[in-house]
Formats: sequence, C-alpha cells, structure tokens
Amino acid sequence: MTIANWLLQTARSWPLRPAIFDGDTLKHDYASLLQQVCDRAADLAARGIGPGDRVAIFARNAPDYIAALHAIWWVGGVVVPVNHKLHPREADWILDHSGATLVFTDDGHSFAGRAELALAAPAPAGAPIAPPLPREGGDPAWLFYTSGTTGRPKGVMLSHDNLVQMSLSYATDVDRPQQGDHMLYAAPMSHGAGLYMFAQLRAAGAHVVPVSRGFDSAEIRELARSLGGLVMFAAPTMVKRLIALARETGWDGSGVRTIIYGGGPMYAADIDEALAQFGARFVQIYGQGESPMTISYLSRDLVADTTHPRWRDRRASVGVAQGACQLAILGPDDTPLPAGKTGEICVRAPTVMQGYWQNPEASAETLRGGWLHTGDLGHMDADGFLYLTDRSKDVIISGGTNIYPREVEEVLLRHPAVFEVAVVGEPEPEWGEQVVAFVVFVPGETADPAALDRWCRDNIAGFKRPKRYEFPQALPKNSYGKVLKTDLRAWLKG
Repeated sequence: MTIANWLLQTARSWPLRPAIFDGDTLKHDYASLLQQVCDRAADLAARGIGPGDRVAIFARNAPDYIAALHAIWWVGGVVVPVNHKLHPREADWILDHSGATLVFTDDGHSFAGRAELALAAPAPAGAPIAPPLPREGGDPAWLFYTSGTTGRPKGVMLSHDNLVQMSLSYATDVDRPQQGDHMLYAAPMSHGAGLYMFAQLRAAGAHVVPVSRGFDSAEIRELARSLGGLVMFAAPTMVKRLIALARETGWDGSGVRTIIYGGGPMYAADIDEALAQFGARFVQIYGQGESPMTISYLSRDLVADTTHPRWRDRRASVGVAQGACQLAILGPDDTPLPAGKTGEICVRAPTVMQGYWQNPEASAETLRGGWLHTGDLGHMDADGFLYLTDRSKDVIISGGTNIYPREVEEVLLRHPAVFEVAVVGEPEPEWGEQVVAFVVFVPGETADPAALDRWCRDNIAGFKRPKRYEFPQALPKNSYGKVLKTDLRAWLKG
C-alpha cells in the first residue's frame, strides 16, 4: 500500500475538479496534476532514483510542492521534507544524515556538489499515466527531522500506513473534508500543514498556496472572499494576527470554514476573542512529529461550548484522544498514574513512528514498553480530557515552531569570547515565547549583542536567534554543576 494511490484514484474519479491554486488562480485540475506527477516521476526514474531512495525538499511552499512529493512516492522513494527556514548548513547536515540522493530547492543552486533540482523546473512532458510503484504499508514514506534537546536533529521514520492512519484520524475527528473546500497552506508544507494534504486530496478538494508563500492576514481574508471554504492549519500566533486584522476591519471570518490550531499554547483570552470574532470555526489538535497531528483533539463544538459546567477548563485542555490513539500518563517508573496526577504523556497508536533513522538508542528509549514517550508533561481529568502542564524539557515554542536551546547554545559556545551560555524562553505576546541567551564571557574577553547576533546569523536559522542577551557574571547551578534554568526563567519574570 502506497499512499500515493490516493492521488491516482482521485484523478481517475474526478479528473476535472480543481486541484492546485496559486493564490486564487487555478493552476491544475486533478487530471493535469496527475500528468505533472507522472512526468516528474519519469524524470526521477531516469536519474536513477528508485525504491527506498531518499529525496529531500528544501523549499518554501509552492504550487509544485504536492507534485514533487507524489513523484518521489511514485518511484518508491522516501520524502525528506526540510524546513525552508533552516540555515543551509543545518539543512546540509540533514541531507548528509538522511543520505538524500537528490534535493529539490527554490532555485536549484542552493548546495554545491549535490544533485539538485529547482522545485518549479518543468520535467520532460508526455510521460504515460501509470500507477505508482507498489510499496508495503510498513515501508518508510516520510523522514521528518525534528530537533531534540540533546543537539542534533533526529529523523522520524513515518510509514505509508502511518500516513494513512493519520489521514483517517483527521477525517474522523478533526475536520471532515467537504466538497468545495479549499485547503490553504499558510504554514510550512514540510510540517503538519503539508501532512493534512492527504485527507483533502482523498476527498478531491482543492489545495491553495498563497502568492506570498506564507502567512499574510490580509491575503488570507481576500482568498476567503474569492474562493470560500478555506480550511487551514495555523499556529496560535497566526490566529492572533488573523483576529487582529478582523477586529480592525470588521471581518467576521466569512469564507473561512475551519482553522485548526496547535503547535504551541493558545492563551484563553486569545481563543475567547477568536470565537467572539469568527464563531465556531476552530479545532485544536495536539501532536508531535513522532505521531504527527494525531495525539488529541478538541472539536469545534467543544472549543465553542459554554453549556458544560466545566467548559472553561475543557477549553483550556488539548482535548481527548484521537480515535486511533490510546493515551496514558506514566510516572517516572513508567507506571500509569490516576486522573489528575501529572506525569509524562505517552501514546500507543498506529500513527506512531517506526523509530528514528540510524538512531537505535534514541528509538529504544522513546518507544520503550510499547509506548511513545512524548517528553511532555500533563494530566488527564476523569472525563479523559488532556491538559499540558509543561513542555518537554526546555523547548521554546515561538510562532508555533519548536526551538531547542541546545542548538543555539552550541553555536554561541563556538564564539571565541563565550565561556558559558544558557538559552531559555521568555513569554512574548505576539509569538508566544522569544529566545533569551544568558552569556558568560571568557575572562578578559567580551562581545556586544550585535556581534553575537551576526555570529548566529552565520550559523543557524534566523528564527532561532536570541532576541535578547543578558550578561551575568556566572550562571546559577546546582551541586552537580547543572545550570538551573528555572532560576533564569524566574529572574526574567522579575
């Protein structure tokens, strides 16, 4: 079973239905999208790419993104989606670790010495329409690199079966696709927004890539007006910006059918205002790369409900287990905890990854006992609603994107003037959190924030750079020499 069969079936059933929009301009119906995929697949095969080969996409959202994904699966390959916001050096490490045979990029000239194609470059036309190469359900399809608190990213291996189960969970629990839907890709297609493509494609719905190739509130409002039926995934900061525009302009959300939010904390005041402005158009999901978008959900009715005696508490939760998932809160010894007790959120489900690419130790630790150990802390109430009480270790979530302090610390520690550094998150109204670096210099050395910022610009993605620097004489530590980041966060709060 290859999930690429879904496109073949849809294109045969509904060849003339709209498939891909560039803004509000129709670029492909399903028949022409299928032809583009077969043309691209023939080109990949001619380049020697076949079953099991990893092919990366390091590019911004684009109308050709979905065709490139399917062409890779058409020849039996494995997609390696890389966040386009990463620094090229970071992306280069992922390409090496995954063993990517080829990489699609925006311009076709991002990496020296690598086989590379521009995402929008046309393939030779006229390939025969043929089914994708058969694959087993357990064969890898999506190799997604998610950073960890220990430094280097880890490659999450998701199979064709994982993606099928994820898509069925979406259609059952999150949002049932409807005729006339237009799925809008304002968040990166290399992440969860792109994974929601499958359910929409299965329903022969349309896919819309904004001309901005990202999130722009005014553009989304205009697309809602011109196309209607917009469905989109959005980080909480995106929701907040959209509602701010709506408040300024008097827009009531007309043309938007569903906004699925997740990827970070949504403050109670923000979702209250969103509901007041747009009404019951919001669904919350909780997941992670290791079980993408599929751990829990809070339906649009539950988000908007005010009739239950505990509706306020429930709205503050991340909902109940999605249909394919079994949830448990486990203690330090991996024993189940009762309702109301805080522990590690753990998951059993057919959506859970196969493991980490070339990392058996991390795989065994994360999947021990048959459970996915998310690293997130939380508790469940007696009705099965899940509440996040802390995030895994010290992860910073800014604009819905995970930032791992260790990565930033390692870059700053390579600066010749830096002796010690600790990076933490600080609450920030627009983005949820911002990165703050506490830097201790080598005796006799110094550097100003501008110099440190230039150093970071040369080595890591811009969104990971500290937005603020503090220069203490020493970092607070416990008796074992471990830096006490809780003390640093407390200091920031004053």
